[in-house]
Amino acid sequence: MAQKNIGAETRINRWGYFFVFPFVLVYVLFSLYPTLYTFMIAFTDLKGLKQTYNFVGWANFIRLVQDQYFWGAVFNTFIMWGWNFVPQLGVALILAIWLSDIRLRLKGKGIFRAIIYMPNLLTAASVAMLFRSLFAYPIGPVNQFLQNYLGMYDVVVRDGATINEAFQFFRDVTMSRGIVAFIQWWMWYGQTVILLMAGITSISNSLYESAVVDGANSWQTTWYITLPMLRPMMLFILVTSMIGGMQMLEIPFLLTDMRGGPDFKIRTTSVYLYNMAFQGVNDYAYAAAISIGMFLITIVFALIIYFFMQDRTEPKSAK
Repeated sequence: MAQKNIGAETRINRWGYFFVFPFVLVYVLFSLYPTLYTFMIAFTDLKGLKQTYNFVGWANFIRLVQDQYFWGAVFNTFIMWGWNFVPQLGVALILAIWLSDIRLRLKGKGIFRAIIYMPNLLTAASVAMLFRSLFAYPIGPVNQFLQNYLGMYDVVVRDGATINEAFQFFRDVTMSRGIVAFIQWWMWYGQTVILLMAGITSISNSLYESAVVDGANSWQTTWYITLPMLRPMMLFILVTSMIGGMQMLEIPFLLTDMRGGPDFKIRTTSVYLYNMAFQGVNDYAYAAAISIGMFLITIVFALIIYFFMQDRTEPKSAK
């Protein structure tokens, strides 16, 4: 009887391979093979449409280390990601705590969660084109509002004469970075709220009940219970946000001249990779080296974040 059961279980397990095979096939064709091919061509001189290439060893990586434009793109990426992530986490944390507090008895929390998550459902390309139209020069809706309702103009001195004209937002580095950071924040803070709410609801209610019995108020329960217990979720959000920030492409690409202007201060690492691979020289080998460099930078910063955010408090041993 036992042998029959083992035989039936073996046949069932074989069907498992059949159902898993489509996923494995798609993964190998569209993920594993491109990754391995990227690592391979990073050691070559492949450019343009030519079919032949030569192995050049570490030449592309030596060039990458010495490339001031690449490191400038890395700096731009972290600047715009930081401007986006800090308010994103702060606002999302406040909203998550507020919406998860059962003592407030808020109505329509489900509808509110759906509304704040909606921007995440939009495509980045469509949002970029929308904001490019809103901040357009000289008669975009933002400029019209500033001029007609607030009386605000950009004061420019030309040939000794002072001229009031519309703001050229995408020719100003700070404005351009701020717009990119705002779009990233607006699109992703809703998802951060949902993740933090999931982390809060996983905290045992007995901890809050014990704190209330001991006389703790809302601020104390938040500071001493909610925030410490949310550390793993916040670590996950921070790492995944950094990975997404390193891959920031559509918004800075479409908002600017597709090269990260003005003065390449909006050019992220992904935009620089795209420029090298598909615009101008079509240097696929060097673009592959850039992608590997982005991967290594992401790994290093993820390890640093994990090191500084891990809980080092040692449990007290019972005496």
